[in-house]
Amino acid sequence: MDPTTTARKINLKKDEKLDVEFADGQRCTYTISYLRSMCPCAMCKTVREEQSKRKKTSLTILPGNYTGNLKATSAEMVGNYAIKIAFSDGHDTGIYSFTYLREICSGEKSL
Repeated sequence: MDPTTTARKINLKKDEKLDVEFADGQRCTYTISYLRSMCPCAMCKTVREEQSKRKKTSLTILPGNYTGNLKATSAEMVGNYAIKIAFSDGHDTGIYSFTYLREICSGEKSL
């Protein structure tokens, strides 16, 4: 297993953020809204690619035009390589691999 993409600790605060500590000591924190905007499912990826042609890197309008306080309603492990998160806007098709989470991590911190 690659320590840069193996999660050692995962802490989800459903109304706030996801913290992931990787086996190599790096820690990444993702807000719930950032995770939703960077959803890796096919639908969201297509929307994001269309917006990136217009120089945007994350979704500014989520599929479904959801408004309100966004929360994670549930989460479950997918094998030992990913986490699946369901959001309060009803979206639940994104499987966030730890490799993908490492790629979208901004401001990595060493522990």
